[in-house]
Amino acid sequence: MSHDLQQQMLAFAIKIAIASGRIARKYFRTAVQVDNKSSERFDPVTEADREIELYLRRQIQKQYPDHGITGEEQGVLEGGAYTWIIDPIDGTRGFIAGTPMWGTLLGLLKAGRPVLGVMHQPFVRETFYADRHSAWHKQGNAIQQLHARNTRTLTDAILCCTHPNLFKSAADRSAFQRLEKACRYSRYGTDCYGYTLLAAGHVDLVVEADLQAYDILPLIPLIESAGGVVTDWEGKPALQGGKVVAAANRSLHKIALVHLKNKT
Repeated sequence: MSHDLQQQMLAFAIKIAIASGRIARKYFRTAVQVDNKSSERFDPVTEADREIELYLRRQIQKQYPDHGITGEEQGVLEGGAYTWIIDPIDGTRGFIAGTPMWGTLLGLLKAGRPVLGVMHQPFVRETFYADRHSAWHKQGNAIQQLHARNTRTLTDAILCCTHPNLFKSAADRSAFQRLEKACRYSRYGTDCYGYTLLAAGHVDLVVEADLQAYDILPLIPLIESAGGVVTDWEGKPALQGGKVVAAANRSLHKIALVHLKNKT
């Protein structure tokens, strides 16, 4: 992919992600209809999720009719070398509860590898975006390049996690608690926001489990282009979701993996 083409696609992604925000704002903090997608657990979806994804799909198909699309609510549309990834509201539980810790995720894969990503939070009107070279934050007319922190020890590290119930097994819960105990402190309920805060240099670690690919793929360019590292708990690429650890730098990532593998 040429630099010009990449920038063209990134500008398009930013534009439609921001435009979709009017849909989210229309439903946020209202009596929005909530359906449960699972018979085994609470897996919510709202009118806002469906409407945002439909809008983004239509815009992508209009602009890039030969591209594939994978979305949380509408599934897979096969395409060529490029595939767009959509999570219309990452943090639907937070959205329903009226908290601002959620966002619209939009990413692009080339031959299965993330090449750009956008997270837009329409309530506070923040947009985080990245290609494979740099990551940026936009709010109003202010644009700032993102740089992850240089924290080297867990005793100085701030850890984020959406919720400890993500860790289904006793072994995974124990591993997370071991790492959490070693950190300076932790914060819950962050969903996609935690990863953008890491890229922006505000927190140092995000550790989660039970993620879907669309939960993490749009965020990988943001984390890595800001200097961070994101893998699964074995240190392998996190392209399929699952158990994920993101760190502000390689040194901290290595230490976090040791703790999660119970080798301390």
